[in-house]
Amino acid sequence: MGSLQLKSIRKAFGTHEVLKGIDLDVKDGEFVIFVGPSGCGKSTLLRVIAGLEDASSGSVRIDDQEVINTPPAKRGIAMVFQSYALYPHLTVKDNMGLGLKQMGAPKAEIDAKVGKASAMLSLEPYLARRPAELSGGQRQRVAIGRAIVREPKLFLFDEPLSNLDAALRVHTRLEIARLHRSLKATMIYVTHDQVEAMTLADKIVVLNSGVIEQVGSPMELYNRPANTFVAGFIGSPQMNLIEAERLGDGEAKTIGIRPEHISLSRESGDWKGKVIHVEHLGADTLVYLETEMTGLLTVRLFGEHRYDVDEIVYATPDRASLHRFGADGRALR
Repeated sequence: MGSLQLKSIRKAFGTHEVLKGIDLDVKDGEFVIFVGPSGCGKSTLLRVIAGLEDASSGSVRIDDQEVINTPPAKRGIAMVFQSYALYPHLTVKDNMGLGLKQMGAPKAEIDAKVGKASAMLSLEPYLARRPAELSGGQRQRVAIGRAIVREPKLFLFDEPLSNLDAALRVHTRLEIARLHRSLKATMIYVTHDQVEAMTLADKIVVLNSGVIEQVGSPMELYNRPANTFVAGFIGSPQMNLIEAERLGDGEAKTIGIRPEHISLSRESGDWKGKVIHVEHLGADTLVYLETEMTGLLTVRLFGEHRYDVDEIVYATPDRASLHRFGADGRALR
């Protein structure tokens, strides 16, 4: 089991309140990802769950047991850090088994658990090596393996892929997804990368300035953002947010439309504009327009399309895909 309940979690550093009353339920076996801009409190919240930071107030319950005053080593958690945190003088095998050795586990049990974890992570050929002899991706897999052998109630990941190059991030992301399906364990993962969040999570928690803006599945957040912050944060390129009065909408304050929900034509359309920049990405083409009706507009076209800077074009939104937000920034349903 590995359920988690947070109730009214607050954390302040001096007079600066970083977490402002966080309530969250995580079910056993869920993969939950905290996302948000720098300084939103996501890493601090993870450290409060781990016991590495003391909450100013509130409750942390793991498997329905209050752990707010329980030291990290006795919370039943294992944490994977951005920096790997491996001992350079120990082999891969000894790094992975160190936690169990410190707990006094028998050698046979340590060997069996390290062997199982190394097989899951394709680390068997490297067990006798030291961290300096490994690539960044291999080191991160060792750090993950060290967490697996402890068989924790909760796996906590603090931006584990940030130090990897783009290709390794994709590969390691796939390994983590496969690992979650195999272990069926509860995982809580912090990242600033929304692609990681969208591709890995069962449930995403969007944080902003110490509060939760929205909780939901990746596609719930993508298709039904609760407010303009979530609308602008989830999705790449981000949603176009347009002043509603420019489009003649007297009830809404802001109209949102995702770049892929806009078509372009050289003949006619709703919004006449001038191309100011084009990005050719192979699978996609991003066209940036300046229009009188909307101001700056991003359009995402699938495949390769040829448009020239200063060319006059017409943009037409898919009306069924428009999002409307009120003066308070919240979605109008």
